[in-house]
Amino acid sequence: MALLQISNMDKSFGGLTAVLDFNFFLNNNELVGLIGPNGAGKTTVFNLITGVYKPDQGEICFNGQNIAGYHPYTICARGIARTFQNIRLFKDLTVMDNVKIAFHKDVTYSFLSAILRTPQYFEGEKQIEEKTLEFLKIFQLEGKKDELARNLPYGEQRRLEIARAMATNPTLLILDEPAAGMNPQETQQLMELIQWIRDEFNLAILLIEHDMSLVMGVCERIYVLDYGQVIAEGKPEEIRNNKKVIEAYLGEEVE
Repeated sequence: MALLQISNMDKSFGGLTAVLDFNFFLNNNELVGLIGPNGAGKTTVFNLITGVYKPDQGEICFNGQNIAGYHPYTICARGIARTFQNIRLFKDLTVMDNVKIAFHKDVTYSFLSAILRTPQYFEGEKQIEEKTLEFLKIFQLEGKKDELARNLPYGEQRRLEIARAMATNPTLLILDEPAAGMNPQETQQLMELIQWIRDEFNLAILLIEHDMSLVMGVCERIYVLDYGQVIAEGKPEEIRNNKKVIEAYLGEEVE
């Protein structure tokens, strides 16, 4: 059974169809890309999977359960984490606090314990701090733990956003254009980081990206979306030579 199986999913906004009859699957520990021209509906698909939007019809089955229409926090608790095209950090909080927030979904102390500052509260906070420091070390951010997120270089802000997503302990990580705004060196480092995360944490990754060198370099399979519909699916080499894909990107018929 696929980890994520999407069947016949549609989404329209007023009279505009954003996604039409979308079918997709992703297996455990698989790294899959979703590409397409601007306005093809890629981010809409991500928003449907993560509960930002509710599909007009169709099923989104994660671990065998239809999660279509669930709230984002419920979907996160079930094991799906995401990053955003435009980095969404708590920029006026420290690097450490940005990651600690993600761990608080699993706190063992009660709301009353937090108010009264009981021993259970302090023990729970100590455990979260220890976990946070471990994650910052893994993502090479421990030296910046007391800096405000807004003061990090762009590439490190991306890494912090991914670290925060990983702190929710997902089985599926969704990355929305993680290489946006990066230079070639940063993109290469990101490619290595994505592959390392998949292997180290044994999870599946779904990736939207415009940088074709990144997509072709890390993805095992690729779906191509155009005007809200899948026009191709296959391995990177198959997608690279697909006439429909070339036509969608170049805007002209290929001989």
